Amino acid sequence: MELYRVLEKPLITEQSTELASPSKPKVTNPEVHRYAFRVARAATKPEIKRAVEERFNVKVVAVNTIVMKPKEKGAGTRRGYTSAWKKAIVTLQHGQLIEDFFGTV
Repeated sequence: MELYRVLEKPLITEQSTELASPSKPKVTNPEVHRYAFRVARAATKPEIKRAVEERFNVKVVAVNTIVMKPKEKGAGTRRGYTSAWKKAIVTLQHGQLIEDFFGTV
């Protein structure tokens, strides 16, 4: 798979912000940063690692993936399901971080 198709978008949630922030008390090691991405369903862990390293110029230590199941949505008789998707949590090497990951929020 081409590397530009592996990473779809960063996941910016409360939980992912806590993982990436070194100053939070819940983080066990304050110098290790973890970032969450929505990735292609067919992407493998080595492809995700290589895509993050080339895109952000950082060293990746570990990649954990989760397949998010579809959820039922809708109201009344108009019911349907969302698509299943894949989430990757990437752990960077000690002391490294992705600059401007959350933008200027």
